[in-house]
Amino acid sequence: MQKKSKIPEPTIARLPVYFRCLMDLKNSEVTIVSSEELATRAGVKASQFRKDLSYFGEFGIQGLGYPVLHLLDRISVIMQLNRKHNAVLAGVGNLGNALIRYPGFSRWGFHITRLFDKDPAKIGTIVEGITIEDIDKITGRLNAQIGIITVPPDAAQETAELLAEMGVKAILNFTGKKLEPGHGVVVRNVDLTHELAILTYHLSTLKGK
Repeated sequence: MQKKSKIPEPTIARLPVYFRCLMDLKNSEVTIVSSEELATRAGVKASQFRKDLSYFGEFGIQGLGYPVLHLLDRISVIMQLNRKHNAVLAGVGNLGNALIRYPGFSRWGFHITRLFDKDPAKIGTIVEGITIEDIDKITGRLNAQIGIITVPPDAAQETAELLAEMGVKAILNFTGKKLEPGHGVVVRNVDLTHELAILTYHLSTLKGK
C-alpha cells in the first residue's frame, strides 16, 4: 500500500462518493457490483474508479466484480468512517444552526458535541440539546479533533487559531475567507458564494441550447 501522502487529492475527494454509492447499493440489498456500474453511479469512468482503488490494494474478484459489503468496509476504514468523530462548531448563526440540525453528519459518524459563539444573547441557550458556550472562555483541550467554523469572515483566522490551540487538527471553514493553516492542522475551505458563481457560469453556457 502506498503512503497516504502520495494519494492524489482528486482520488481522496472521490472516495466519499464511492462510499455513498455503496451505501445505496447495500440498502438495496445488492451484494456484487461491477466497476462499470459503480463508476456510472459515481459519475466517473470505470478506468478511473479502478485506478483510484489501486492506490489502496486489491479489492475485486476477477470476472465477478466487487463484493459490496467488503468494499464498503475497506473504504470506511481508509477514510476512518468506521469510527466516531467528535466535532465542535464556532458561530451559531443561520448557517451554523442549519449544520447543527443536519442529520447526515451522525449517519457518517460525525457528532457535534460543543457549540461556541461570542453573542451574549446566544451564550447559554440550547440548540439540539447542546448549550452554546462563550468562545472567549474556552479553556483546556477540546475532546474533538474537528472544528466547523461559521463565524464572520473577519473572525475566521482568529477562531481557527484558537481551536487549533485547543487540540483541533482539522477545520471545515464556511466563512468564505481562506485560512492560513497552522502546523499540523488540515483546512477545507467551503465558499458557498464561490460555488454559486460557478453555477451561474454554467448557466450561461446553457443559453440557446
